[in-house]
Amino acid sequence: MFVRFVIESLDSDSGKRQGLFQAAKRLRESGIMSKIDADHLEQISGWFNSNLERPARLSISQRPHSKAQALSWFKPSASEHIAKMREFGEILERYGMRVEMIKAKRLGYVLYEDNFQVAAYPFSDTPT
Repeated sequence: MFVRFVIESLDSDSGKRQGLFQAAKRLRESGIMSKIDADHLEQISGWFNSNLERPARLSISQRPHSKAQALSWFKPSASEHIAKMREFGEILERYGMRVEMIKAKRLGYVLYEDNFQVAAYPFSDTPT
């Protein structure tokens, strides 16, 4: 089962619930985070930058500047990444963001895949 962490706010490109990396960016920009939480979030973000590739493609169209509509999911074997996302989510929840882990078997049209994640344009019945 693949997993994805989301909040209730919708992403402007995909129209689906926003992932935690986008939510954290918005929270950082708000200026309401404590220094301790901001530093912890930065530490976890650094870990992801070192241990998770950025998908090469998130748009179903190959045209330049196309909307990034693919959703990123962790593979079941990415246990360390999933644990770090839970830690990441705990920080966001302290600031009123309700974090949910959703699961799916059928992700959609796969646009990118590596050892830890899959980015897919969702099928109509894919949880989002």
